[in-house]
Amino acid sequence: ADDDARYARTIHVDLAAVRPSVSGPNGVKVTAPLERFEAERVAIHKAYLLSCVNGRADDLSAAARVLDGRRVADGVELYVAAASSRVEDELRARGDWQRLEAAGARFLPAGCGPCIGLGVGLLEDGEVGISATNRNFAGRMGSRDARCYLASPQVVAASALAGRITGAALGDAGPVARVGPRADGDAPRDVALCDGFPRVVEGPIVRVPADDLNTDGIYAKDWTYRDDLGPADQASHAMENHDPDFARVARAGDVLVAGRNFGCGSSREQAATCLLHYGLACVVAASFSDTYLRNAFNNGLLCFESPALHDWLRERDPAGARTYRPIAALRIDVARSVATVEGREFPVAPVGAVAQELCVAGGLEPIVRRRLADAR
Repeated sequence: ADDDARYARTIHVDLAAVRPSVSGPNGVKVTAPLERFEAERVAIHKAYLLSCVNGRADDLSAAARVLDGRRVADGVELYVAAASSRVEDELRARGDWQRLEAAGARFLPAGCGPCIGLGVGLLEDGEVGISATNRNFAGRMGSRDARCYLASPQVVAASALAGRITGAALGDAGPVARVGPRADGDAPRDVALCDGFPRVVEGPIVRVPADDLNTDGIYAKDWTYRDDLGPADQASHAMENHDPDFARVARAGDVLVAGRNFGCGSSREQAATCLLHYGLACVVAASFSDTYLRNAFNNGLLCFESPALHDWLRERDPAGARTYRPIAALRIDVARSVATVEGREFPVAPVGAVAQELCVAGGLEPIVRRRLADAR
């Protein structure tokens, strides 16, 4: 009881009651018990045991135990990559690398690969994959017309054996721990505006109503590792994985108004810089991924949170719209923390002092350069 008093909230989880589950297709938050997928007999074409998440030695050893003495089903390709060369060496010493090979696994170099859409083994049009990675957004591991599911290494291995999503080869898989959502923090507090930070931000609205719009959708994996793309090139690829028509709809000077959890997924910095280079006045979302928000301010991209504005616009969103232009402009009175649209006012979370300083300076890099110069 004394230890619990140090925390705002304590959660007790009975792990014996937590059973294997599968996420997807094409969304990490669409999750159901494994038994439901077994009943639906979801056929697969490719299975993946790799990435920094579940490419560790114990993860791959657990999969090797499921595959031991068996062969991957006809028509299924099983791709395996250790998280590092050291992990691969450990698996060879254990004999598990050899077990994976005997089961029909196709080995890839250690490190990043299909998880981020690189190299061989990507999902083709119409294919279904099951992966032990932590991202399965549409288009991330290949074609936008493929479907991808997430599961534990053991379930991926069992599914590769059966040719469909199943845990039949597991026996009693035992409990699987799962982390719940983070509790909400304190409500935003009013803060003073620093010199140079805009008192008013305004512009026409370009609306992207999707919730959980991930960084793959904002800046596709095809361009993430291209170091020869300048600002204009990055801008030209903004949002194209989410909506190939975005560039025909959005204009420089627009205020992008998005849904909840904007920028979730990987931490790629270009998902923020491509919108900055696009020339948007700012991004307003019901909420942001913390990682995305940090990347945005570190690069000088101005962001505001307003769930009330998003909820009001959601009632007016055209069905199926990915990007559209409401007949409205938005004005944010930053000093009052209020957004105004068509005479209606909506509260906006204040931007903190550190974020203000970053935006005024044009990002973290100019601040670091200035401080290094002052220290000489």
